Parts: sequence; C-alpha cells; structure tokens
Amino acid sequence: MPEVTPGMLVVFAIVAAALVLFVTEPLPIDISALGVLVALIVLEPWTHVDPATGVSGFSSAATLTVLAMFVLSEGIRQSGLINLVGAAVADRFGDSQFKQLLAVLGISGGTAGLINNTPVVAIMIPMVNTIAKRTGISPSKLLMPVSFIAMLGGTLTLIGTSTNILASDVSARLIDHPFSMFEFTSLGVLVLITGAVYLATIGRYLLPERVAVDDELIAEFDMAEYLTEVVVRPESPLVGKTIDQVLQETDLDVDIVQLVRGDQVFTEPLARKEVRPDDVFVLRTDRESLLELLDAEGLDLAPDAEVTEEVLTAEAEAIEPETDQSLVEVVVAPGASLVGETLETLNFRNRYDATVLAIRRGGEVIHARMDERRLRGGDTLLIQATEDTIRRFGADRNFVLARELTRPDFRTERIPVAVGIILGVVALAALDVLPIMVCALGGVVAMVATGCVKPGEIYEAVDWSVIVLLAGLIPLGVAMERTGGAEWLASLVVVGASDLAPVVILGAFYLFTALITNVISNNASVVLMIPVAVDTAEAIGAEPFSFVLAVTFAASTALMTPIGYQTNLMVYGPGGYRFTDFLRVGAPLQAILTVVTTLGIVTIWGV
Repeated sequence: MPEVTPGMLVVFAIVAAALVLFVTEPLPIDISALGVLVALIVLEPWTHVDPATGVSGFSSAATLTVLAMFVLSEGIRQSGLINLVGAAVADRFGDSQFKQLLAVLGISGGTAGLINNTPVVAIMIPMVNTIAKRTGISPSKLLMPVSFIAMLGGTLTLIGTSTNILASDVSARLIDHPFSMFEFTSLGVLVLITGAVYLATIGRYLLPERVAVDDELIAEFDMAEYLTEVVVRPESPLVGKTIDQVLQETDLDVDIVQLVRGDQVFTEPLARKEVRPDDVFVLRTDRESLLELLDAEGLDLAPDAEVTEEVLTAEAEAIEPETDQSLVEVVVAPGASLVGETLETLNFRNRYDATVLAIRRGGEVIHARMDERRLRGGDTLLIQATEDTIRRFGADRNFVLARELTRPDFRTERIPVAVGIILGVVALAALDVLPIMVCALGGVVAMVATGCVKPGEIYEAVDWSVIVLLAGLIPLGVAMERTGGAEWLASLVVVGASDLAPVVILGAFYLFTALITNVISNNASVVLMIPVAVDTAEAIGAEPFSFVLAVTFAASTALMTPIGYQTNLMVYGPGGYRFTDFLRVGAPLQAILTVVTTLGIVTIWGV
C-alpha cells in the first residue's frame, strides 16, 4: 500500500464533501462542482491543481464537444423529424399495446445513439401520452421504459451521451486511448437489445399503472375537493377591489381560477379585474379555507358548485373562442432556471398567464400551500391556460409539455439537411479525418448556416448546467491522479480482492459504479472511478481499457432511482411513479446488465 499523504487526505475530503452535496443538493450540482473547482485551486499546495489546470475543464475537448452536441440535437428537434416518426408509429401500431411498447423503445433507443437523450425523452413524453389515449394503456407503462432505453441507447456511439465523451477524454489522458466513434457499438447493441427484451417481457409486468388513461385531469390530480364556485354578495367587502388586491390581502390558501360575469368568462390575466356584485368565482382552495372565506368575505356557494373539466374549458370556448382555456400537464425540466424557486417568487400567474391547480411530485399530489413549495426538476404542474400560453410553454426549454402540440413552426423542409449534417459529423469523426471536437463544432456552424438552428437558439439549446458540471469535475480527476489518491484506492481494492479473478473485479467495478451513479451525477462517477479502475487494472495485470469501458457503461445505467439521471426525473411526474417503482423495475435490469456487460467486455476486449 502506498503511504497516505496530506495531499491525498485533502482530495479525499473534497471528494467526500462533493458527494454529500451531490446527494443532498442544497445547491444545484453544477454550482457544487464549481465549488469543488475553487477548493482545488485554493488548496493547490496539497491538490497540485494550479489555476490554469483548474479552469482547463472549460477548454477541454470533452466539454466543447458536449456543448456542440446540444446544438446538433437542437437542429434535429427543430426539424420535427422525431415527432413525424412518432406520429407515423402511433398511426400504424395504434391497435396493439405490445407493438406500441416495441415502437417507443425502438425510437428512443435508436435515436439516443446519435443525439442527446434528454431532448429525445422530452419529445417522447407527449407522444407516449397520445399513444396511451389511443391504446387505453396507462402512460406509466411506457414512460419509464422510454427513459431507460434512451439511457442504454446512449451507449451505441461516442456521441450518445456526455458521459461517453468525458470518459474518452479521461481515457486518452490516462492510457492514451480515446474512444473512436463506433469503438464500443457492438457492446452497445448488446446492452440495448438486452434492455429492450427485458422491458418488453419481464419489465412490462413489473411496471405499475399509476396514472389511469381514461381519467380526466381533474380526477387524475384529485381536484374534486379543491375546486368550487362561489357568488359575490352585493354587501361583500370584496366589491370594488381588484383580483390582485383580493389575493394579496388574504392569508388563506386560495386561487381565483375563473371569473364569470353574466355571459362573460374571464381567465388569466385577472389581476386588474374589479370585483362586482353577483360575480361568480371558480376557486381552488381547501374546505377549511372555503368556510372561512364564506364567513368573512361575503360569499355564497353557487347553486351548482361542482367544477368539472368542462366548466374550466368548454365555457370559455363557447363565449370567447379566442381565449379558449385548456388544462394541461407541464413538467419542470431538470436543470431549469426556475428549480428552487416558488410559484410566489416566480410570480407565476402574471409571468406565464397561467394558473397552477396542483403539483404532482412522483406519486404525491400537492394542493395545499403550493405557492410556498420550492419547485424541483421533474415536478408536474397541472395548469389552466389559453392555447397561446400552452404553445409558449411548449417552446420554453424550462418545461416539457406532457401533451402533443401542433407545431406549425417545425422546419420540416430542413430534415434532410439536419440529418445530413449529423451523418457528416459522425462520418468525419469515424474516419478520423478530424477530431470529434472539430467535427462537432463544424456541425454547429453548418446547422446555423443552413437555417436548421437560428443563431439565437444556440445558447438556449445548451444545457449550461452540464457544461459547468463537466468543467468543474475534470480537475477533480486530475487531483486524484497527481496526489496519488487514485493509486491508493486501487491498492486498497487489490489488497481486498487479491483472491478474486480479474473478471470478477471487472464486474465489481461495473456494479459499484452503477450503484453510485444512482445517487450522484453520471459524469461525477466517470471522473472518480476511471482513474481508480485504470490503476487497479494495471496493478493486477489486467487490460486497463476493459476497466475504462466497464465504468463508462455503468455510468449510463442509473436505473434504480428517479434522481440518478435527468431523463428519469423527466418521466417521474408524468408517470405518477413512486420512488420505489424505479427500484422494482430497474434493480433486476441492473443485475442482468452487470453480467451481460462484463461478459461482453471480456469477450470482445479481454481482461
């Protein structure tokens, strides 16, 4: 065993602090990664990370390539290609639940090999909901498989996930062996087929039916007890006040969803509407708050106080077609700028011209004190809004719309061009004509020059939290190497597993990486585990590249928790899943993939 040095202890302390921050998330993980970077530089005498090395992650080929891939993926998304394919599949296989499952698995898994899997899943969520309504299958039966297979599809090529690109960069630095474009495609196909077969057979029976497809949204979100109609009495103290004043002056948990005045129906924006006698309010509130309102504010229950989905949508349609109201589910995207904010601090009603009726967080539906709840990635908001507002939600990258939306602005005429640019990037990189970073950046220029992506869309397309996370974590791997921390951990593994065969140690690295990836970032897993895996392989006389691949593939299988990967969070709310649903469905697949991937690596590359 190498001697433990003060530098090792400092780096281990930074790693431990980073892991705690990643798991508990008191701050967004990209900000935590930035804190790690600063700590490494400040503690340079022990970490051996100087300022230039500390910020080198921002100029890393891996970081720039990942940034470029976000823009290339945006070009495909804006073309509407995946939507067109999905619509064709829904039309062709709409009569068979099993065929629909196979179809969504094929679209998600195959597409995720060439573009980022996050936009793929964002497109698939509304598509799955449409398919669910046609076939009568619960969307809970399809959404988790879509997320899982998109993850596994990312193992097909170098550009399938940011994890692969980062792992290639680390592998090049440690063993001078970067990944080529299709270097591990054979193993990726094996993994993808294994996952698809499992999800289409065993997995489909383990998946719950959390969301009933035939339920109206009012019933699905348990809104019956929280929506009612009241009439303003002539002597009410509310008369003469604006809706904004009414809401600001009350301490009760209440929202005014609609204002009905004679044959007119008013919805957002309501703030400046003045209350008049005999106005009818559609309220979102609980029973206790309602009783207090009736007593104190001069209100009476309307003769027919039951509020249905038709009340919230059809009435406005009949009276003012240009302001038709709809109910729709909107998912807060992981990494969205509004994560950590509340509806109150966002001034959500006025900012978006929409009323939030309920929040679904996994299997929990939240009705009370919603304005005070901090939003999380994956939260599903039940909103009432006009079609114009809903279209704005569909175009806002902070949200994922859980229903299909007609997009006349899709650049369908650019489909051949966008696909050609992606294929050109892949071909040039695969033939080693140019480095993948140069090919990807060139592809960005081509996407903008040909009109597939507008200049202003470039910066919106990039998930900057991922970029900052990569840049912050890359120097942590360097510190592990320079201080000897990776070598010490590898020695610990070798001593503890001295009686085990190399193939068993390889499988153990896969399994351990997969497990920690379920609670921390997949990119963090790669940065922390690859240096240890390489040193372990060299110490036992095994093939280092095989160990690099084991860690890389394991980091793409966060199958046991909704927080392990952002696509899991994206389907968490729309599927109505509980935390344990991921464990029940994902754990058996995780175990199967541990065996399949380990044996696949041994067969193809040796150990």
